[in-house]
Amino acid sequence: MKSNELFRASGIMALGTIISRITGFVRGILIVAVLGTTLLADTYNVANTMPNILYNLLVGGALTAIFIPQLVRSFDHEDGGDDFASRLITTISLILLVLVSLGMFFAPALVRLYAPEFFTTGFETEQEIAIAFTRYCLPQIFFLGLFTMLGQVANARGSFGPLMWAPIANNLVGIALFGGFLIFSPGIDISSITSNQVALLGWGTTFSVVVQALVLVPVIKKLGISIKPKLGVSGLGKSFNLAGWTLVYVLISQLGYLVTVNVATTAAVRSAQEGVVTGVGYTPYTFAYFVMLLPYSIVTISIITAILPHISKLALDGKRDEVKAQLIRAVRLVGVITVPSAVAFLLFGPLITQSIFIGISNDDSRYIGYVLSALSFGLVAFSINLILIRGFNAFEDTKTQVISIVVINIFSVAMSYFFLYSLKTQWITVGLGVAFSASYLVGLFVTLRLLKKHIGKLALSEFLGQHIRLLIASLLAMLPLFAMTQYISWLALDMSRAARAGELLVVMVIAFFTYILAAKALHIEEISMIRHLGSSISRRSAKTEENE
Repeated sequence: MKSNELFRASGIMALGTIISRITGFVRGILIVAVLGTTLLADTYNVANTMPNILYNLLVGGALTAIFIPQLVRSFDHEDGGDDFASRLITTISLILLVLVSLGMFFAPALVRLYAPEFFTTGFETEQEIAIAFTRYCLPQIFFLGLFTMLGQVANARGSFGPLMWAPIANNLVGIALFGGFLIFSPGIDISSITSNQVALLGWGTTFSVVVQALVLVPVIKKLGISIKPKLGVSGLGKSFNLAGWTLVYVLISQLGYLVTVNVATTAAVRSAQEGVVTGVGYTPYTFAYFVMLLPYSIVTISIITAILPHISKLALDGKRDEVKAQLIRAVRLVGVITVPSAVAFLLFGPLITQSIFIGISNDDSRYIGYVLSALSFGLVAFSINLILIRGFNAFEDTKTQVISIVVINIFSVAMSYFFLYSLKTQWITVGLGVAFSASYLVGLFVTLRLLKKHIGKLALSEFLGQHIRLLIASLLAMLPLFAMTQYISWLALDMSRAARAGELLVVMVIAFFTYILAAKALHIEEISMIRHLGSSISRRSAKTEENE
């Protein structure tokens, strides 16, 4: 894949992701405005999160990792891969329908597993509403699978944008749903919400996922791909064998995350017992993790999605050196964004979170910033590791990569429990951020070692020198600004949130242009990526306006 093609594809997807994040943020504000942050919101959020957890655990990871390489190989069939895609989509769809049916039947057990506190005496109303929401939301599993499969078919044929743009439709439906509730049914709570309102919210949320999936149907038709219901598993044995190892990979990741949740909630309980007011526990970790993933979501995912079909074709043709070159290029390109982002999170974590998290105290928002600073160390290693894992996927090796995730999670679990018993309560959640970062740094070395069997030795020196120069450029741009913000904080401890947001905006603008100049002075060729991405996004926006 030529660099300009990669830039163009990544730019289109990055623009879609940015707009998706903005609309998702608006949707989140409306959800809080309608449901609040107490038990009614918990019943909805537990139920609405469950389909994503079950889908990713049981099917989603396997589809994403396996589908594109298998589709690329099916293009050589006489029918261009239509029969293979039809059989796989039909088979997976039937599996998803069975999962939805079982989930809806066992909804009470699922709620008890994820929210056992709803089953204590005095919370019968919460229990009933949570079970109802769960049954209304679980059908999302089927449509999440359909969305992923159709999107991967489009990606395999070189159409990358729709998969990134479809979630915007999901968010717009959600905005209309909760906006309507805010206008016509304001002030609902756990005691006043009716069964009809629960049904409307639940089915409306599921409908938003239905829309997200169905908007891809005309895209598939436009690409000339014929997908028809086709029973039978002939030719799918290899796909399911590969998917089995991917399932193990996802399962191990989820078990590691379960430990993170347990340690974080233990910290929250200890904090409450000690009478500490500042929020400590799972919520600060979740919010900080969400912010940390923004550059990864916008840039890394875009480049990974654009490059995977190409390296799968190179692997099929036996061009191992070219696969290696593409992976190195992707790592270096992603570093242009992730390295300065990591430095910004490290230095300005509290300033960032105090500016964007409204509705909570300054102490709580500042604490989230400390967790963000701890997570910042792992952003670069996490992104590199995800890129290298796609190398295994291109060679259809889902077994070897399991070793990497096992090492990462063993290290993370060990450090998490170490911090739980060695740190003061208020620093345990920050320790979890350190555990995440350290585990992925260790995992990076393991992944590099394991990938050698497919592409030969891929040494750190292939990208480490460039990353060090990116780090120097970032520090040159941001350290003076960090000193300035610390001085301002010392002078005005009681700055308003709006003033903090203005300070953050000034810091971001100055840091961006200073970083570009410093990177160019250090002769970092990949810095042109930002210009190419910006141009691609601008062209795409202009084209969209013309079409409208």
